[in-house]
Amino acid sequence: MTFQTTPAFDRDDKRLSKQHQATFRRLIPRFNAAAERAAAGEPSPWPNGMRVKPVKGAEGVWELPWSMDYPDGRATWEWATIDGTQGIRWQRIGDHDVFASP
Repeated sequence: MTFQTTPAFDRDDKRLSKQHQATFRRLIPRFNAAAERAAAGEPSPWPNGMRVKPVKGAEGVWELPWSMDYPDGRATWEWATIDGTQGIRWQRIGDHDVFASP
């Protein structure tokens, strides 16, 4: 799965603790596999435990909760065309504050 990050995501990522960065990065291979299934049109590609869902009030933006520990971890993303192929554009990463401007 092709992906890119926004400048906001890059800034947010630098603010995360090393532990939270590592937790998020460990989830990415599983997320990418599910995103590939979603892009292929599978009806239920996201594992239940991943809790991927659309962000309310932000059309086209999705949420990936990646930590329930304090502080909680959330990342927002959207489907995007990247170099001519369907991919993921990561928008924001952090805690619930990312929903103020997903």
